[in-house]
Amino acid sequence: MQISTNYLFDRATSQMSTLTSDLNKTQTQIASAKQVLNPSDAPNQATAIVRLKSFIERQDSYGKAVDAVQARLELEDITLSSAGDVLMLVKEIGIQANNSTLNSSDRQALGTVLQGLRDQLLSLANSRDVNGNFIFSGSRLSQAAFATNNSGELIYQGDQTQMNVAVGEQRSVAMSRPGSNVFVRVVRSEGGSDTGISFFQSLDDMITAVKSSSRDGMQRSLGETDSLLQGVLLAQASVGTNLKVLEQQGDVLQDTTLTLKTALSNLEDLDYASAITQMNKLMLSLEAVQSSFIKISQLSLFNYLK
Repeated sequence: MQISTNYLFDRATSQMSTLTSDLNKTQTQIASAKQVLNPSDAPNQATAIVRLKSFIERQDSYGKAVDAVQARLELEDITLSSAGDVLMLVKEIGIQANNSTLNSSDRQALGTVLQGLRDQLLSLANSRDVNGNFIFSGSRLSQAAFATNNSGELIYQGDQTQMNVAVGEQRSVAMSRPGSNVFVRVVRSEGGSDTGISFFQSLDDMITAVKSSSRDGMQRSLGETDSLLQGVLLAQASVGTNLKVLEQQGDVLQDTTLTLKTALSNLEDLDYASAITQMNKLMLSLEAVQSSFIKISQLSLFNYLK
């Protein structure tokens, strides 16, 4: 069987071209530290890498949502804690004012103190977050939760919307609660009928009762203060529960992200030791082919006749 010179040249050229291409690819992999340089090199592996990156980005997005909601709820928790403390003072002063040893002047002074505490509670009810949004207005973020209407009555002007934020796959947490669910109304029984009295109206009536030394009014207000305090404490307990859920969800997201990044690393990151070994093998093979090609290209019939 005769092998033509063109065949030998073509075969050597093809081998050198293939080895050079493989060597360039390996060197590029080492430079980029990635296994897959182009999706066409390993379509299934490239698809898996894209899918994992998408999952990781989604976990990062949920993580940011957890941080944002946690910051908002921590502010709400602090606000509710302060409101609870103020209401405890209101109750203590109410008990003190109801003492029969006090005179009218003493109760006037206590009424002034109660007025200051009531205004402090209103300020807390109209608290804003770091973005300037009102915490207890529901979805009406730019509108104060409580304000005086044209009749001079202090009313709740937010809505009943409770905003929920996704913090995981099919997992959401309430970021806020309507002010009417925090600063609750109380039921007042008068003349055989029940009437709903707003949070701040109850406080205003207490102040009036103290200043006017109305024993019945002061006694009634003390009972209503317990209901007002219970509403704030229940809201704070709800916030605390959500904060606990967020803490657990944050741990889940971190564990999930770590697992996904490990899987991504196995698919995407380059094994340097193997890549360098492969590069050295290709370089030796290329050198061998080049050396053989040089020797073959120098052969002629006269070499055989010598």
